[in-house]
Amino acid sequence: MNTRKTGTGKGRTTTGRGAKPTGSKPTSRTGKPAARGGKPAPRSEKSDAPKSTTPRSKPTTADGSSKPHFKPKVRKGDPLPTFNEDEVRLNKYLSNAGVCSRREADVLIQTGVVSVNGEIITEMGYKIKKDDKVQYDGETINAEVKRYVLLNKPKGFITTMDDPLGRKTVMGLVINACKERIYPVGRLDRDTTGLLLFTNDGDMAKKLTHPRYEATKIYHVEADKPVQKEHLELLMRGIELEDGRIQADKAEYVTDGKSGREVGIEIHSGKNRIVRRMFEKLGYEVVKLDRVQFASLTKKDLPRGYYRHLTEKEVSFLKMTK
Repeated sequence: MNTRKTGTGKGRTTTGRGAKPTGSKPTSRTGKPAARGGKPAPRSEKSDAPKSTTPRSKPTTADGSSKPHFKPKVRKGDPLPTFNEDEVRLNKYLSNAGVCSRREADVLIQTGVVSVNGEIITEMGYKIKKDDKVQYDGETINAEVKRYVLLNKPKGFITTMDDPLGRKTVMGLVINACKERIYPVGRLDRDTTGLLLFTNDGDMAKKLTHPRYEATKIYHVEADKPVQKEHLELLMRGIELEDGRIQADKAEYVTDGKSGREVGIEIHSGKNRIVRRMFEKLGYEVVKLDRVQFASLTKKDLPRGYYRHLTEKEVSFLKMTK
């Protein structure tokens, strides 16, 4: 071990680690120079200037109103579809136009009934540009890219394209989803939360809302009091409402419910406020209503207030639903 004399006593040693350099200023334990005389440095006095009492101005909209702005949300990690495709396969173009499926489009192309810019095309995988003129059986096809957007609707938004009273609409939540104009499929009440689909595919929207196709909807209902078991059975047998008889496909208690107040109900009717009216008929008030499934679509990995685009697999499944 290296040692050195301190000079204060014969034979006394200390390690080099504890030696202080000569001529340096004394320091405190924190490493900062200590104040002279061992007294702490005085604290800086607060400014005597009076604090500003002017209230902050609230953000206003373009028309001068002070209504809050609602920023549309999209779940992180969801890939957005390509909007500006320079070229697209001819079979996909025909499918997007609603003529037929891609596989059926391949058959049409092979039979020579599809032309591009006046020339009959029979080549598989042929790509067209957006300015090309496509004709099928002599008629010109105008194909807009089909969009399918699924929203987990929060409470307080009405399902309409616009509202003359200036209330919040669901369109404000999906305004940045795509450049195409999309429309809600069906509707949810202002105080109802859950899944709401938007699309510009008219055939798809008609199919999902028409009673003949019986698109399944599952709701999570919370009533103002425990629901009697015989009333669940009555919901499945059917009850009479002012606009006709209605029955649920399934109705059962939610396992983690609050003393029988929470019920899951499966129904395929698209009538206005149908779930609330069914429970009101039996003497219950619905305090919370959430649509957890629409057709084959669920809320998995989709937080409240967020939207996502359907995958090709989901779209194909919806088209195959009978």
